[in-house]
Amino acid sequence: MKYDFKKDIKIYVAGHKGLIGSAFIRFFKKNGYKNIITQDKHELDLTCKEDTVNFFRENQPEVVILAAGKVGGIIQNRDYPADFIFKNLSIQLNVLSAAREYHVKRLIFFASSCMYPKDTHQPMKENQLYTGHLELTSIAYASAKYAGVQMCKSINEQNGFVTFIPVIPNTAYGPNDNFDLNSSHVLSALIRRIHEAKEQDSHKVVLWGTGSSKREFVFVDDIVGACILLLTSRLSNDLLPINIGVGSDISIKSLAEKISRMVGYSGKIKWDKSKPDGTPRKLLDNNRIESIGWKATTDFDEGLECTYQWYLKNISQFQ
Repeated sequence: MKYDFKKDIKIYVAGHKGLIGSAFIRFFKKNGYKNIITQDKHELDLTCKEDTVNFFRENQPEVVILAAGKVGGIIQNRDYPADFIFKNLSIQLNVLSAAREYHVKRLIFFASSCMYPKDTHQPMKENQLYTGHLELTSIAYASAKYAGVQMCKSINEQNGFVTFIPVIPNTAYGPNDNFDLNSSHVLSALIRRIHEAKEQDSHKVVLWGTGSSKREFVFVDDIVGACILLLTSRLSNDLLPINIGVGSDISIKSLAEKISRMVGYSGKIKWDKSKPDGTPRKLLDNNRIESIGWKATTDFDEGLECTYQWYLKNISQFQ
């Protein structure tokens, strides 16, 4: 079933202040969508079933972007696994069940590349999910996300048509990224660490791991573009979930060197090999989404510079 994505439809963006949610808000405002619904955390607790159901009953959204959830870096995932699995499962169950009850026409659910096995063939195809052991620090978070994927597919299967669309973007970056060193992902953490080393005129910066792990980074506006295409396409449940990647990756060592050049840092980079590297490599196979006409368009260097400039303009909130 294809969905006619009109400019006056009611769209609820859950997690509208985060990296991905805020990118959807920018897109909708820029393109003249007039009926966007948002709620702050203190206004709506999505881990509470009653509050979530009441919100859907009162607002009756037609489209839902489910970008809300608990996310964090490798250390937070390792140290707080119960928080990650309980909070994400609660949000997913409440939102998906309420969306189903109140007949949402289309819903995007954001899963994670952490669901793929730690050691598996690269690039990773969607049929490789849960075919091997996960990276230990990500098991709780990845399990919650995989449950969300199965919720979406089960609803579609029981309904007989696709309403809920689970997507697997690789590591997102861009404006409004999280630069808190306690919870940020690798790209934004490296930008902040290296920028601060430059500002402090430090002769070296110590980074975690060996630098050998490789990651694929997707500019957040490209992720939005992929999702808009999926929202308006005729999809088969067999096509889901669907990867969103750029088709290439970079080692953390090379990324750190690239960021150093970008910010103008001339000191040395040292690697603390006592800290974990995480999964050795996470590169997604994009054949499914390319088959329906999408490909990333943002040059990585341009996206990196855009992210850095946003950080500089908003640096006071991270100090």
